[in-house]
Amino acid sequence: MDLCLKNAKRARAYDGWNAPWLNFIERNLGAWMHAENGLALHVFTSIQRSGPSNMINTAVAVNAAHKMRFAQDLALFNLDLSESGAEFDGSAHKQVWQSAPEWQPTREVVERLTAVPDWCELLFATNIVFEQLVGSLFRSELIMQIAARNGDYITPTIVGTGEHDYDRDLSYSRNLFQLLTRDEEHGEANKALFATWLETWVPRCLDAARALQPIWSQPADRAVTFTTSLEAAEDKFRSLLDDIGLDTPKELDR
Repeated sequence: MDLCLKNAKRARAYDGWNAPWLNFIERNLGAWMHAENGLALHVFTSIQRSGPSNMINTAVAVNAAHKMRFAQDLALFNLDLSESGAEFDGSAHKQVWQSAPEWQPTREVVERLTAVPDWCELLFATNIVFEQLVGSLFRSELIMQIAARNGDYITPTIVGTGEHDYDRDLSYSRNLFQLLTRDEEHGEANKALFATWLETWVPRCLDAARALQPIWSQPADRAVTFTTSLEAAEDKFRSLLDDIGLDTPKELDR
């Protein structure tokens, strides 16, 4: 991260960014920093000793560290841009996260997640549902797709580390829930329980995802449409549920 930012300064990389892209980053990537920080401190850290085994607890603790590191990387990036001389408001993200209409459903979901008392539901709702329908939608299907088209090769490097961390965290989550759905004695009951969690969290996360649609029109170069991005995220989510052995929620077919 440090080397990436030093190289950006040395190459005067920020000088080539257009005003709409600077505004997009200061508002939206800055807002996403709050989501990552909230998940790190109040979701994964809060349940890292709640699982039934040290193996699960260790995986969740590493997950918390991944989220915290990524949130700190985004904060350092925000600070670096603020000090770069570019017309970048390093404090804009606070107002966006607290009151911008497009971000309030995402904020609501994150805050609802922090209130879930069951460690297993919290892990399922976060890594299986929220991260697929909102997290990866924003990071992978938007930022990673359009940054280079707007002259930005720095942000994909930073956001790519967050995506890489999530891939690793998704791997343990997928294996855990596969184990639970394939259990000879309790598998069917577990599937029924997970279905109720899907009924709760999929509508909330889809509402949050759709509320973000306006930010797809903010960059000067719009290489992808919101519809294309959401369809890609939903397809990945369907594939993940199929891997776990769960039916696709009816909300995805609307």
